[in-house]
Amino acid sequence: MRAIVAAEPSARPGTRVQERLPPVASGRVSSHELHHRAVVADAHNDLLLAVTARPPRRWAGFFRERWLPQLREGGVDLQVLPVFVEDDFRPEGALRETLRMIECAHTIAEGNADEVRLCLDGAGIDAALTEGRIALVLALESAPGIDANVELFPTLHRLGVRIASLAHWGRTPLADGSGEDATGSRLTAAGVEALAEMERLGILFDVSHLSASGVAHVLEPATRPVLATHSSARALRDHHRNLTDAQLRGIAATGGTVCVNFLPEFLADDPAACTLDRLVDHITHITGVAGADHVGLGPDFVQEVVGDITPPCCESDYGFPWSRPGIEGPRGLPLVTEALLSRGVPGATVRKILGGNVLDLFRKELGRPN
Repeated sequence: MRAIVAAEPSARPGTRVQERLPPVASGRVSSHELHHRAVVADAHNDLLLAVTARPPRRWAGFFRERWLPQLREGGVDLQVLPVFVEDDFRPEGALRETLRMIECAHTIAEGNADEVRLCLDGAGIDAALTEGRIALVLALESAPGIDANVELFPTLHRLGVRIASLAHWGRTPLADGSGEDATGSRLTAAGVEALAEMERLGILFDVSHLSASGVAHVLEPATRPVLATHSSARALRDHHRNLTDAQLRGIAATGGTVCVNFLPEFLADDPAACTLDRLVDHITHITGVAGADHVGLGPDFVQEVVGDITPPCCESDYGFPWSRPGIEGPRGLPLVTEALLSRGVPGATVRKILGGNVLDLFRKELGRPN
């Protein structure tokens, strides 16, 4: 395992330089053209789970064969890579698996340096975009490897982690997840210390999966923008994983961004019949409540990941299929752009939702010490 140091941008011959639409485009632009010329940011894709299921010697190659084509076809320019440790590794093996997944991200970046770049800050992201590479950003999901040892956040920061959440579905030594909403508990003393340490280091605090009381607690002392990497609107689907209008406004008030989750279970009361139109309902609702400058995309393409890690002999009953085939993975992201434009969302707002807002937030806050 190695710490990473931000590299100076370099002009490499033959690199692809992506075009960007001007702030106000003249004339009509097709949804395909708008999508592929805009910055597209995915704030949550658990692809590291799929890659680390392979032998380490296959990590870089498997990413290139299985995931890179999907990201390119979907127009993804900025990809957040959550480090999620499954229950089988908790508690004893959580830190080892956390480090293993971080090592996997480094291996992917080093083995595909012509296509991706592991980024520490906004300057690194801008360099990657200029060079036509996909910017990768490391995130911790629920941080089980930390336990209550907040002093490990600087260590993980040195290894490249720039986003972190403190809980998943259940209880951790730092906070309760949304599955424990009935307890009404706030952050623990260690969780409050973790928030302060993350703000000091420039690690964005992710409230997705946090309990309702925990979200309220975070918004009280937070001095820097708060991020929701993959959460939808509770006003449209009353699920504990979703955010209320008050929470949406609170996150926006910090200068943060809410990235919408695509999982049908969180979008509709009958997730088995979920439609792309229903996803757009959530995006436009959050845009109306939080503001057009505070919305992004956090698809959580878990069907793709589950398909990669489920043995041929077995079946998975995780999640629900989309009624509109094609949006189960990154390749379907252009369909979201088309649907937003068809709904009458202005092109300038669509560009913000696709990735402009996440890019602005990361440029201002990612890796910047307090």
